[in-house]
Amino acid sequence: MNIWLLGILIFFARIIDVSVGTLRTIGIVQGRMKMAFFLGLIETSMWLLVLTAVLQQVVENPYLAIFYALGFSMGNVVGILIEKKLAMGYTNLRIISMLKGRIIANRIREAGYKATIFEGEGINSKVLEVYVVCERKALPELIRIVKDIEPEAFYITEQVGIVSKMLRPMMVPATGWRSVHKKK
Repeated sequence: MNIWLLGILIFFARIIDVSVGTLRTIGIVQGRMKMAFFLGLIETSMWLLVLTAVLQQVVENPYLAIFYALGFSMGNVVGILIEKKLAMGYTNLRIISMLKGRIIANRIREAGYKATIFEGEGINSKVLEVYVVCERKALPELIRIVKDIEPEAFYITEQVGIVSKMLRPMMVPATGWRSVHKKK
């Protein structure tokens, strides 16, 4: 087999193998046992296949080790990008507002999420902290709400391990044509 073709195959196989490993590690951290089990099985199988292909030929062609290493490095990046797209798990969103904390909390509630308000004290004035626990997939929507109301509000997200009771977005009351019930 051509050395370049074999190198490219090793490179892409390592990307798949390490991406799966990255997702498996994130699954372990989040306590997802089934996911970690099956991804570990896939990762180990891929790793053994690639390693046996490389070890047999790396003595003759040391350049294959470079493809192997580059595939590993790129696999980490690809795994992180995949995980960001999947946005598994939950997060805390803490919004510190100097001006419009109650409006932000009400708008978040109107969007169907639960929000809790805490009063606090900043360097120069009183502030409101709006606290929201949500699925990570919901973050872009919630951050857009915050920025639309108070662009200068400070916010931070924190990863959540275990949530005792997740209050999913509530159904916003139907309006317009959706509020008309069909009679059977």
